[in-house]
Amino acid sequence: MQRREFTCCLAAACLLILSSCGSSDPTTNDPMDGEAAFSTDSMRQHIAVLADDSLMGRKPFTEGETKTLRYLQQEFAAAGLEPGNGDSYLQEVPMVNIATTAAPTMEVKTAKGNLTLKGYDDYVLWTDKADSVINFENSEVVFAGYGVVAPEYNWNDYAGIDVKNKIVLVMVNDPGFNADDSSLFKGKTMTYYGRWTYKFEEAARQGAKGCLIIHTEKGSSYPFSVVQNSWNASRLHLDNRGKDVKYADGVGWVTSETAARLLTAAGMDTTVYAKADKPGFKAVPLGVQLSTSLSVVATYNKTYNVIGKITGSKKPGEVIVYTAHWDHLGFGKADETGDSIYNGALDNATGTAGLLELARAFKSMKVKPERTIVILSVTAEEQGLWGSAWYAQNPVYPAAKTACNINMDGFNVRTPTKDIVIVGKGQSNLEDILTEEATRLGRTTTFENHPEAGYYYRSDHFNFAKVGIPALYTTTGVDVIGNGPEYGKKLQDDYRKLHYHRPSDEYDPATWTMEGAIQDLKLLFTVGKRVAAAGSLPEWKDGSEFKAVKR
Repeated sequence: MQRREFTCCLAAACLLILSSCGSSDPTTNDPMDGEAAFSTDSMRQHIAVLADDSLMGRKPFTEGETKTLRYLQQEFAAAGLEPGNGDSYLQEVPMVNIATTAAPTMEVKTAKGNLTLKGYDDYVLWTDKADSVINFENSEVVFAGYGVVAPEYNWNDYAGIDVKNKIVLVMVNDPGFNADDSSLFKGKTMTYYGRWTYKFEEAARQGAKGCLIIHTEKGSSYPFSVVQNSWNASRLHLDNRGKDVKYADGVGWVTSETAARLLTAAGMDTTVYAKADKPGFKAVPLGVQLSTSLSVVATYNKTYNVIGKITGSKKPGEVIVYTAHWDHLGFGKADETGDSIYNGALDNATGTAGLLELARAFKSMKVKPERTIVILSVTAEEQGLWGSAWYAQNPVYPAAKTACNINMDGFNVRTPTKDIVIVGKGQSNLEDILTEEATRLGRTTTFENHPEAGYYYRSDHFNFAKVGIPALYTTTGVDVIGNGPEYGKKLQDDYRKLHYHRPSDEYDPATWTMEGAIQDLKLLFTVGKRVAAAGSLPEWKDGSEFKAVKR
């Protein structure tokens, strides 16, 4: 064989070898494969249905749920998804609906005299217990700082005090937030200890009869009106009958003004908050007593997660799970226009519609994903992330075989952005994959503007993280093409103040182009494609609080 012929044959052989490896190397796969399936018109049509008044706010245990589930199963099948739970698209989630009627006032006895607090205006109270009546009769109040027991931070707000059968009054967020001290917890970045759910859980573990959180808009990242939506409203949680799960009798929030009145009645003032920011703080009995009651009607029933899949071509036993919650708040207090339907168009009809777009895109790929793609629309997120919690506790696909979770909770409904925001800085190398793909597409990744809000603990990916599954959660960027970041920040601030968990979160066909949503969906799609073809699974980063969790 002549030298020239040998060289040509060698080059051809090398090309053959490279092409044969390409199916498992994300850098040689066609990055555009499947992207043509995404459609703004299709997404708008799904949102129009899911956010329509006829679905009554998509609350579990209602006719709105029945209609939503029917629609999702129909669309999962139309997208070509296989049933994800055996031969069914549904996973039962046993729950209880707790409907409370609170006494209109709370009576406060103090050494300086008595005062009356008005329900809804001064405080909001509910219960997770199914007892028919909850009574607080002259219950003592203890100011317990942040209500946190965190051994890894050498912090215990309950040290040296017995709060059994008492009501604890606690502050929202973490010590580092209010103190503006980066040496405390994670400084301005909220940990799970700052979330209201944790504070209620810890109070129950301590044997407290009740827990009241002092609301501040800065510390909670939403106005008191969001909390007021819980007044005399039914709430759902998992049916834990037969399990050793502890609940306080009553939990809720008080306004910062109400808390100040209680402290004044106790002969104290709000300077005690600063004392609670320092290590070694000791809980303080206030010497005041509260009395009020709740009547309860408990209804046990089942709600449902919706699951579909595209079976992987080479590693079908390993799965990538995309999630978005289908539920919202149903009927509630009417707004100033008289509208009482909480449609949840952005939150989270957009994410649910995004799941359907992803399903069609993965199904259309010429080179099928090597790992199985699971499309999971979960229930009861708005009630406490319960649908994803049930799935994490009762997984259809084992955690050890779940490569990652990619969660979607609210999309950019208007103009595309130059950036996309990663929630939960430094959690997993999914962030690195996202950044690489964003760069390839001429975009940038940034981190959340409000880490003090604790968004990484406020949507369904959190329950996957809790069982050790690397989870990615992104939100809309702020650098709006043609308008810049200040415009984008204003859009987000306006949504939080005017529309979040309000009847005004409705689909607007005149302005919701969904171009930004499709842009972000394509990016999350490429991340899933990368993971599906990768030789190894995503991992937690050093410093992540979930790295030590064993799947």
